[in-house]
Amino acid sequence: MCGIVSAISYRNIAFTLTEGLLRLEYRGYDSCGIALFKDGELTRVRSMKRVSDLEKQLLDCRFDGCIGLAHTRWATHGIPSKYNAHPHFSRDKFGKPTIALVHNGIIENYEELRNSLDKDSYDFESQTDTEVLAHLLNDFYDGDIFRTVLNVTKLLKGSYAIAVFCSNEPDRIIGARQGSPLIIGIGVDENYLSSDSLAISDKIKDLIYLEDGDIVELKRKSINIIDSNGSYVERYKHSVNNIIATPNLGKYRHYMQKEIFEQPRAVADTLHNVDNLSHDFFGQDYYDLFNNIDSVLIVACGTSYYAGMTAKYWIESLAKIRVDVEIASEYIYRDSVPNPNTLVLAISQSGETADTLSALKHAKSLGLKNTMAICNMNNSAIVRECSFSYITQAGIEIGVASTKAFTTQLTALFLLSITLARYRSILGKEQEVAYCRDLRHLPSAIGSVLSLEPLIMEWAKYFAHKGNSLFLGRGRHYPIALEGALKMKEVTYIHAEAYPAGELKHGPLALVSEHMPVVVVAPSDRLLEKLKSNMQEVRARGGNLYVLADKGSTISNDSGINVIHMPEYYGMISPILYTVPLQLLAYHTALILGTDIDKPRNLAKSVTVE
Repeated sequence: MCGIVSAISYRNIAFTLTEGLLRLEYRGYDSCGIALFKDGELTRVRSMKRVSDLEKQLLDCRFDGCIGLAHTRWATHGIPSKYNAHPHFSRDKFGKPTIALVHNGIIENYEELRNSLDKDSYDFESQTDTEVLAHLLNDFYDGDIFRTVLNVTKLLKGSYAIAVFCSNEPDRIIGARQGSPLIIGIGVDENYLSSDSLAISDKIKDLIYLEDGDIVELKRKSINIIDSNGSYVERYKHSVNNIIATPNLGKYRHYMQKEIFEQPRAVADTLHNVDNLSHDFFGQDYYDLFNNIDSVLIVACGTSYYAGMTAKYWIESLAKIRVDVEIASEYIYRDSVPNPNTLVLAISQSGETADTLSALKHAKSLGLKNTMAICNMNNSAIVRECSFSYITQAGIEIGVASTKAFTTQLTALFLLSITLARYRSILGKEQEVAYCRDLRHLPSAIGSVLSLEPLIMEWAKYFAHKGNSLFLGRGRHYPIALEGALKMKEVTYIHAEAYPAGELKHGPLALVSEHMPVVVVAPSDRLLEKLKSNMQEVRARGGNLYVLADKGSTISNDSGINVIHMPEYYGMISPILYTVPLQLLAYHTALILGTDIDKPRNLAKSVTVE
């Protein structure tokens, strides 16, 4: 979601900050801004357009400075507008800006705090909770902005990552975090704050992940960190060994397309060249954990939730362990019955998903201490919160609609499923060898599915002229239908719903007509004949079927039935393969419609607020 980049240096950092914002565009935003300090004055530029417009304004106005705060905003409080864009200022009695602030997160008690301020002392220019915080800092300011931030954060309820500058103390920037990520970047005679290491990775030699409650003072040559009690603390420095270059499209038109085609490589890297399960994929310490659990609780959101739903089928079938899959934002706020022998599995692409992190902490508060993360980002908040983790190797995913992150999650979850089965002496050697063989072949199989793109492009021409679509699947392919519908909604803005095909006659069949295309995921498994009956229910109502089927399914093109045959049936792992054509269908439909594919409206890549 929102992105923060802040720096203090001896050199002009205006375009360093906007370059950082450009790297954060993938997170999603509706406005952006930058505040700079030079010659005793705070200046600010904000835009409702892209970061490139912000850069143009800086050039036109000739703004520069050695200290600055920059931000991309995803609206929570107040409509997207220039006045609601960050950075926010608070002014002295003469109207001169003295406090500049950028903020990620939500201050839940902002109305109460706003009412506590003297209404005659402050003019509110925005509808945001962030401006309230800026004025509150001004109100509490006692000559030491570091101490002021400590005192003010004690009053806040909710989540935040903030960077603050006070013109009365021009040699430091203050940062604080609670529930939203904030990273310190250590450079040479300059230091940074950012919500994402990608923004600053090529400018720094070390980075520090702040913990909840931490407050940091940044100077050009030093940093000081205190915890919520005001005690000075040391946090571990991570060396930045690999400079992350700005991602480029190469031969592709959009990052979503590029990332779809990167999936064979991403899956291969996630598997670490699997040969057999004797390799300790999950580490030596997992043995006792896997042998002492009798259930699994999966918490996740969005696409990651659908990965968890698929894993439920795999784990219960292969390892014979009960699995519950919870939408993280719902699990937090309902009464549940904890079982101390449960493995809590948190799934997140970014590792910073606020609802999933809260659900993880809630589970731990109930006494569920066995925790594991499936995540694409090492050292993220969820990974640090868990006892164990498995890091997928999707690489940076720029497109807001997740593609390779999802298939690598599925790959890791299938590996976990068969490893659990092996540790519990359920998986025989012959079956282990067969699954490992399938996994080794998986990247090549995905490549074969990608070769179907021209056929899917023909389907997209039809879907682009429809306002609704229905996706059907059964068994472990039902979550894949859900994911296919989600992708269609995200990037095309076409209304799409998914159902288990057996539920068709219990309501959704009322929607079926010649104007409602119905996508069916139809592998050659034990539910195929049942699924064929469901397809006939659609056909009898004049619906048009678009079927992804295995070659051995005996489903062929006919009036009202359009079929694309997958290269091969892949048994247990086939959900991963069936994901790919659904991604391509959404992408090419969106391409025809001309939507902003990599940055869909109203959406954000990393959802760091509840």
